[in-house]
This record gives sequence, C-alpha cells and structure tokens, in this order.
Amino acid sequence: MNLPNLAFASITALALSACAVGPDFAAPTPRPAESGPFLSAASPAFTPAPLPADWWRMYDDPVLDGLVADALAANTDLRQAVARIARARAGLRGVGADRLPSTQVGASGTYNRIPEIQTLPGLDREQWSVDAGLDVAYEVDLFGRVSRGVEAARADVAAADADADAVRVIVVAETTRAYADAAGTAARIAVARDIVELLDQSLGLTQRRYDEGFETGLAVARIATLREQRAAEIPALEAIRAGALFRLATLTGRAPAELPPIAGTRSMVLEITQALPVGDGAQLLARRPDIRAAERRLAADTARIGVATADLYPRISLGAQIGSTGPDIADIFTGGPLRWLLGPLLSWTFPNNEAVRARIDAAEAGTQERLAAFDGTVLTALRETETALANYAGAIDRRRALQQATVQAERAAAIVRAQQREGRINSLERLDAERTLAETRASLAAQDVLVSTGQIDLFRALGGGWSAT
Repeated sequence: MNLPNLAFASITALALSACAVGPDFAAPTPRPAESGPFLSAASPAFTPAPLPADWWRMYDDPVLDGLVADALAANTDLRQAVARIARARAGLRGVGADRLPSTQVGASGTYNRIPEIQTLPGLDREQWSVDAGLDVAYEVDLFGRVSRGVEAARADVAAADADADAVRVIVVAETTRAYADAAGTAARIAVARDIVELLDQSLGLTQRRYDEGFETGLAVARIATLREQRAAEIPALEAIRAGALFRLATLTGRAPAELPPIAGTRSMVLEITQALPVGDGAQLLARRPDIRAAERRLAADTARIGVATADLYPRISLGAQIGSTGPDIADIFTGGPLRWLLGPLLSWTFPNNEAVRARIDAAEAGTQERLAAFDGTVLTALRETETALANYAGAIDRRRALQQATVQAERAAAIVRAQQREGRINSLERLDAERTLAETRASLAAQDVLVSTGQIDLFRALGGGWSAT
C-alpha cells in the first residue's frame, strides 16, 4: 500500500472510531413515591419551601457562621476528600493520554571491534556506531475502548466530587451539633444551678422550722439529699460541655487549646423557632451528594462494560518510525543513512476470547451491584429524612407537654411553700413538690437540647450544606 492509500485508510478508521461498543448510560428515573411530598412533613413545624444551602445561617449566630467557615477550610476529613478528588483527576489525565499519540526518542553510541576474519584488508577493525530514532504510535479507537475508559474516569472524578460534598454535609452538621451541644449543655447547667439554689432556699426554710421545733431531722435530711443529688449532676454536665468543645476544636482543625474562647460563650439553646423548610422528595434526591455519588459510580461501571467489550474486537494502531545510523554523530543527520517506516498494526485475540467474555460478565455484574447500591442509597436517604422529620415533630410535641408540666409544677410548688410557711402541710409534701419541680425543669432543659439536635439531624438528612462552598 502506498502512502496516499495508507493515509486514506487511517482517516477512514478515525472516522469510525466514534463507534463505541457497550451500553450507553441512562440515569435511573425516580419513582413517584420517591419524589413526592414527605409523609412526616404534615406537622406545622415544617414548610415545603426549599432548604437553603447555608441552612446554619438560619440560626443568626455569627460565631457559628465563623466556626462552620473554619471547618470547611481546615477539617481533616474534608482535606482527605479533596485529596481523593485530585487522585481521581490524575487518573482521568492518565486515561485521557491514550487518546494522544505516544512518542519515544532513542539514541545510542557504541564502540566495537570486528574480528579480523570478518574485516576486509585495509579497513579498520575498530569503529564507532551511532544510532538515533523517533517512534510514534497511535491507537485508532475503532470500538471505543479508550473513549469508554475516559467516560468511566470522568464519572469517577464526579463521584469523588460528590463524596467530598457528602463530607461537607457531615462536617457542617457535626460542627453545628458540637456548638449546639456546648450551648445546650451550658443552658442545662444554668437550670441545674437554679434548681440547687431553690433547693438551698427550701433547705434553709426547713432547717429553720426544725430549729423552731416544727420539723423533724428526717425532713431536713430528705431535702438535703435531694439538694445534693441535683448538685451532683452539675460536674457531669460540665464534662459533657467540655467534650462538645473538644469535638468542635477537632472539627475546625484545631487542637483543643486553640479553640477561641468565644466558641464556648453561648449559654442559650441553639434553635430555629420558625417552621423548618424541608422541600420534597424530588428536591432531596437532587440535593443529596451521596445519591449523586452512587449515580456516578453506576455510570462509571456502565462505561467499563464497553471497555471490556472492546477487547472482543481488533485493536488497530498506526505506527511510524524514523531514524539514522552512522559512524559519527554528524553522519546520522545526512540523508544517506536515513531510514523510515510507516504502517498499521492489528492485534486480535481470536477465537479463544473466553477471558474477555469473563471480564464482560464481571463488568455487567458490577453494574448490577452498583444499581442495587444506588437504589439502596435512595431508599436510605428517604428513610433517614422521614425518620428525622418524625423525630423532630415528636420532640416538639414532647417539649410542649413538658412546658405545660413545668408551669403546673411551679404553681404547685409555690402553693406548697406558702402552705408550709403557714404550717398547714408537713415537710414530706413540700419535698414531693420540690422534687417534681426539679425533675420537670431538668427534663424540659434536656428536651430543649433534643429539639436543637433534632433540627440538626433533619438538616443533615436533607443533605444541605455543601453547595454553599
């Protein structure tokens, strides 16, 4: 074949290279039951408005805003996820390089001695030999092996991006949770101290009545016991608050001693008082990065079926070589010793291609596994969201009941105190009233923290917090 005909054949092969074997990926379509309104969102605590990307700003707390920004910039888990993105992009560049011609330059110089019997009389038996050449090879992607590989690598990069977004969701939620735990526990400590102060007043009154002969030593001992029991809860709460601050330091990429003092100054429960925007199932499936990651991995494995299938067909490469050999460096640049070579190379495993078919079957099975994983991720996202909605609505209802119980307990305690001062009741009734009030107030303070935690759990389940970056 002469050079023009070879060029024509090469151009024809390149035109056919757009034909890629294997299935084309189509994203799974959500079912109506997966994309409709949430079952547990009928409570007045929710609104179908879309969830803001930067949902933590709804708390209107500048300290929290700064801590979240620090976490997104310095969290160690997030840094690992970003490094995995870089690794996936490097893999894409490596696979994409197969689309370009490969070149290799070689040069050598040797000094050799020829046996006398092989040398003509009068010629030197010792001489230099210098050789230099350039090899060029290009694979004609006739059946899409390279293009499917690039498609799979691009999907891997997108999956790594989505994984990093999923880490951002966790980092934002856990940073907010640690801050909320510290603030909520500080509020519980304040309530516990108030209870101890009230019990100190009751103990003082009971002690005076005992000194006056109106109460027994048993009454004093009982209320003193209740007072010490409530006081003993404070050190445990302080340890919980310290642990939350230590978690906050780690999440923001700091040592515990480096956490700014302002991070621990809040002593009120972190809570959004208005109805929470939750959107619907369709918005959830489009927003959750773990679903996007599962979909991209399914796309990557679908493309790898094409990579494996392409091995059933011939692999065609176009090669060219040019070089020169001479006794001196200057001689190799002259036209005389110049050599060149141009031609196609075909390789084909046929007819024994059972190993190739085994790889195709493995790739198809891997795709089915990814499809099952994608469906499972969707169902898990819906379950987590419905559960978080139900838990938060239940926490709101329970707190409302505890608020009413606290009002009644405070009223009952006030009546009992007045009656004790008037000598109309004994110390046991006073003790029961004080115990009921203390337990109710402590339960309400703990429930306030659970409501705050329930909000954060819901925002995390909804998948908010990554697109703001």
